[in-house]
Amino acid sequence: MDRYEVVIIGGGPAGLTAGIYVARSRLRALLLEAAFPGGNAALTDQIDNYPGFPFGISGPELADRFRQQAERLGLEIRIAEAKKIALEGDLKRIDTDKGSLVADIVIVAAGVRRRELGVPGETELVGKGVSYCATCDGPFFENRRVAVVGGGDSAVEEALYLSGLAERVYLVHRRDTLRANRMAQEKLLANNRIELKLNRVVERLEGEKMLKALVLKDTVTGDLERLEVDGAFVSIGMKPALEFLGNLVELKEGYIVTDENMHTSVPGILAAGDIRYKTDRQIATAVGDGAIAGMEAVRLLENRR
Repeated sequence: MDRYEVVIIGGGPAGLTAGIYVARSRLRALLLEAAFPGGNAALTDQIDNYPGFPFGISGPELADRFRQQAERLGLEIRIAEAKKIALEGDLKRIDTDKGSLVADIVIVAAGVRRRELGVPGETELVGKGVSYCATCDGPFFENRRVAVVGGGDSAVEEALYLSGLAERVYLVHRRDTLRANRMAQEKLLANNRIELKLNRVVERLEGEKMLKALVLKDTVTGDLERLEVDGAFVSIGMKPALEFLGNLVELKEGYIVTDENMHTSVPGILAAGDIRYKTDRQIATAVGDGAIAGMEAVRLLENRR
């Protein structure tokens, strides 16, 4: 069984930043990523609020720069999904879908993933018109009619992105006002390819081999409306990706509780990024968490020597 000084679980901005710090300290370190380095940042079309890029940068490009920097400094990145963490004395055993390994220090930076609607037809139509990532699947719906469900920054950004591809974009939101930032809302309202469907919730999704329509319910009148679309992009928030941890560390509202130095309730297990219980979840805050976690891992190992 391979042994590492530090294993980082999650290859988003927090995990890659932690990897940069531990790799620069010449530790034997490994980063495990279930899908592709970059996390949710790599699924964002345009990023305008990360310092150092006055004209913005695409999510995939920024994510790739993180990856390149970490690998240049010597971080090993392995595409594998963590399934379980168990304590073995002072060591931590990480079971993955590609085998097991042990580490002195684990940094959990698994991030968050999209929430599902939880309505009839959703599960059956995933990949058949239902998606949780506009930048991933949007090109399949060129010159077609699509809906985005949600009212926050991510939903509005996805609607704007899709408006450059689709014939018509409907933005479905359960309230009468959006939660997205003002700049994004102004762009949305000025776009004649986007139509708002406010005070609506999705009751069910219709279709057999492919999505055909959303059935919407008016939250004020209770009336039902059948909205024919070829694609539906769900963007109603995030939930922590923590199944592999079980009840190993202290959680609050499903997120990992840490102190200011990223320590969890279990010695030798740190957490960083969106997986932490905190107020703000941004790329910049994830990078800050990752830097602290990386430096703290170095300190913990130095104190053991």
